[in-house]
Amino acid sequence: MKRFILLLAAVAALQTGAAKIRMPKFFSDNMVLQREQPIRVWGWAARNESVHILFNDTQVSVKADRTGRWETELPAMPHGGPYEMTVRSGDNELHFSNILLGDVWLCSGQSNMEWQLSSTTGCEEEIAASTCPELRLLTVGKAVSPDEKEDLKAGSWVECKPETSRSFSAVAYYFGKFIRQETGVPVGLINSSWGGTDIEPWISWETMRTTTQYREYADRHDTRKAMGASLRNWERYEAALRNDPGDREHWFRPEVAARQKNWAKMQVPKLWDNELAAVNGNVWFRTTVTLPESAAGKQALLALPAVDDADVTYLNGLRIGATNGYNLPRHYAVPKGVLRAGENLIVIKIFDRVADGGIWGNAAELYLEVEGKRYLLAGDWEYRPSATTAMYGATIDATHPNNFASLLYNGMIHPLVGYAIRGVVWYQGENNAPRAWSYRDLFPKLIGDWRAKWGYEFPFLWVQLAGYGAIDIEPSESSWAELREAQNNALVLPATGQAVITDLGDADDIHPRNKRDVGCRLCRSALKVAYDRDVIASGPVYRSQKRDGSRLILTFDVADGGLRPADNNPYGYLRGFTIAGADRKFFRAKAWILDKNRITVFSEAVPEPVAVRYGWADNPCDNDLTNASGLLASPFRTDDWPGITR
Repeated sequence: MKRFILLLAAVAALQTGAAKIRMPKFFSDNMVLQREQPIRVWGWAARNESVHILFNDTQVSVKADRTGRWETELPAMPHGGPYEMTVRSGDNELHFSNILLGDVWLCSGQSNMEWQLSSTTGCEEEIAASTCPELRLLTVGKAVSPDEKEDLKAGSWVECKPETSRSFSAVAYYFGKFIRQETGVPVGLINSSWGGTDIEPWISWETMRTTTQYREYADRHDTRKAMGASLRNWERYEAALRNDPGDREHWFRPEVAARQKNWAKMQVPKLWDNELAAVNGNVWFRTTVTLPESAAGKQALLALPAVDDADVTYLNGLRIGATNGYNLPRHYAVPKGVLRAGENLIVIKIFDRVADGGIWGNAAELYLEVEGKRYLLAGDWEYRPSATTAMYGATIDATHPNNFASLLYNGMIHPLVGYAIRGVVWYQGENNAPRAWSYRDLFPKLIGDWRAKWGYEFPFLWVQLAGYGAIDIEPSESSWAELREAQNNALVLPATGQAVITDLGDADDIHPRNKRDVGCRLCRSALKVAYDRDVIASGPVYRSQKRDGSRLILTFDVADGGLRPADNNPYGYLRGFTIAGADRKFFRAKAWILDKNRITVFSEAVPEPVAVRYGWADNPCDNDLTNASGLLASPFRTDDWPGITR
């Protein structure tokens, strides 16, 4: 027995040791490591343990600190592969295969970056042809955290092929595809995005605590603690949903129900109220129906008019159906042998995600039907909550990333800091359009924040907002135009570039489906900014304005072979311009090209003009100023009058 115990102890010690060496999830098979930069690797092992890393005929060693964390660097290497990596500590070993050295791009933002390839124009043909072993994809698992995390919630590298490209970010995919074709270098794409998010949660707390918006919280740690407590409550609530006591204790069985007393009562059908009014989660409902001897053992149909949101339904202890569908009617078949003469127990576990919940609708549609006879079930039902937000002090808002600054940076960006990248591609701003003036400050802060965290000035590219919404009949103010202006302003930062896509928008859909051209324009910008190619990466850029009688003469940079209208009309007529006098009232303007880099703009309604705007609308569908590259000029204005978001 003593030898057996010692053997168990030895096995346990070996297993414990094996569990101690680990690395962040993004160190995985199929990963891409940044070429031509020192390769930083890190992880955790037993404290003070030596760790040895072997990669591409190079070996380095490092000693874990007192907490077990270790970190080291491999020398910079040219692109190539595939390679293998071995990380060893004592008797424990990690092994990664099919590794490439190439260019890693971090792609982030809100829903237009998150938008999957499978929901875009021409997707099926593209997906079918997407097999590319030298293009690798990593999707970061969504995670909200009040504190900086050391690892991702989920995410590992995969090769690009139809099975993996389908659900990957379309913008990132096309960008990476074109970059690989242009450079011949393996490309790794990290998609860390979340639809409907503001810019604030993507910036670190170290930076956000200095802003006017969050300065009041800078020394009030209680706020951060409260956020953490709220999220922990939510995690406890979600754990309870997964391990529901009603499931564990079989509340759906007649013999168990007979022992359980003191369930509350509620009229059904109707959306739940009273103490359940603000409750979300799992609530169990039950009732009985008395059947004659003639119904015993017969097939039947249980009908529910509507359930908000999901249900699992039992009859006499047998699960007869389940639906995860908001407010849909249910019709569940009851097999032979289930019904009995006398009382029959119906139990329904209802899960409500948000707002109201329960069984509701027409009382006549709530019934059990046996051989054409309907037994109506409306009336008093009993209910009992089992796992609800109220029971755990959890609020729906606790998990919303826009609740507080830095929540997404902490969970979805910070774990990646140090993993060398070639640059960043950003597509976000729709959510911040109503607060566009603050974006002038926040967007450069995000760029500087991320560069500071990585420790070098990597290229930072972004997509300017597409056109969206109703087309203005008359010139008007525009929050989306002001957001685009804030994006333009960030181009003063070094190693930055943007893709103008006002022509690719959809008036009725905030998610335009043509992502191929978005990726193509981003690629052109990257070739110039990140790869030092001699390419034109933007349309004409406004430089200056000069008054000439009743006209304004505008001069542009990046004329690239001469200004031209998108439709190439021989008169050089342009659309999308408005003009105003000192009264700041704008009118539609006539405009045409004077020469290689100048435009004249005027209107009979404005004899003494002082300002011009171009594409100044939520949906500037008619702007058509380009250069020889065919790229549109970004919307701009020559005035600095206060906008509607200031």
